[in-house]
Amino acid sequence: MQAHFEKFVNLSDTKKYRSFFMLSQSELLHLFKETRKDSENICSFLETEDYVVQPIVDVSPPKWHLGHTTWFFEEFVLKKYAKNHSLFDENTAFVFNSYYESVGEKVVRTDRGNLSRPTVAWIYKFREYITTETVRLLENYKLSEEALSVLEIGCHHEKQHQELLYADIKYILGNNPLMPEYNQQFRENPVQDFEREWLDIPEGIYEIGHTSEDFCYDNELGTHKTYLHDFSISNKLVTNSEYLEFIDAGGYEDVLLWHAEAWDWVNANQIKTPFYWHKIENKWHQYTLGGLKPLNLDAPVTHISYYEAFAYAQWKGMRLPTEQEWEIAQKDFDWGSRWEWTESAYSPYPNYQKADGALGEYNGKFMVNQKVLRGASVATSSKHSRYTYRNFFHPQLRWQFTGFRLVK
Repeated sequence: MQAHFEKFVNLSDTKKYRSFFMLSQSELLHLFKETRKDSENICSFLETEDYVVQPIVDVSPPKWHLGHTTWFFEEFVLKKYAKNHSLFDENTAFVFNSYYESVGEKVVRTDRGNLSRPTVAWIYKFREYITTETVRLLENYKLSEEALSVLEIGCHHEKQHQELLYADIKYILGNNPLMPEYNQQFRENPVQDFEREWLDIPEGIYEIGHTSEDFCYDNELGTHKTYLHDFSISNKLVTNSEYLEFIDAGGYEDVLLWHAEAWDWVNANQIKTPFYWHKIENKWHQYTLGGLKPLNLDAPVTHISYYEAFAYAQWKGMRLPTEQEWEIAQKDFDWGSRWEWTESAYSPYPNYQKADGALGEYNGKFMVNQKVLRGASVATSSKHSRYTYRNFFHPQLRWQFTGFRLVK
């Protein structure tokens, strides 16, 4: 799995986190079954050949996602909490481990696309075996709070991979010269059909962080106070039409709008538009999971990097919100169709502690050289979005459903 998407709760003190995310065992059984089915539903529209492709390092083959999320439950749940569990295959950890250096050796990330074997059929048998064994464990044994905690993390870990599946499938099909469709059901360009307004937020001391009893990751904990100056934030995301004005005004050619590193990136990669935009017979089109479509000018711009969002804000004489500003203002605007770039660097909240063991590898060690995104996207799985969610990406990445709003 992509490093910037792996986030896990600190399990070193289960009592500390119990009130935040502990579901009952029967509720977890339902969540587990639902989650496993959802991943397979996403892949049901693929041809067998689609499962194997890895066009770039950030995109993993769909069959690897299916195997990796299955391996998680075997490695961290069944091996530890199911008595006399028999491994499905002794090579699953080597093939499907992602970044757990303390677990053991693994296939190099860039080589995932070389795995023609194990076959797709084999991976579905692997999934069926682990799903059956996990259901049996939940139905027949009273599990400890620690075991239930890891199970819930595993379900949300798979939900993260479901979002990655949508983005990776789009990259695989969208870079196929034929630009085939995935399906016609997925709606990725909902329009915010209301007037733009600027929401005035007064200066003051505000509380930030996760406080509800719902699931969260450890990087959302550590509720703390923060001082904010007064600011005004848009109730709407920047649209394709508005971003097209930036392009037509020569935004990608104006060095004064860009960070130095961003300007190097623009020129080295010949960046001139958001990802998946195509100009055909002098008309703009966008590749979507439904195939190539005329660009919907009213939809929020997407597949945009932090670099581009920053440059656009500079061009408008405005800026991006910080993650603290976004969290305080979010109750007054519509969010959830795009992961929204913020101006905040990804860093730990006060009193953040990395967990012991392998599960502690996947949060704190990524708190460097990345930007925080807030909200959710059209690809975010059900029961997985919340306003305290801290997503994070390197500033040049744009294969996810990213967008932005402005502050003045």
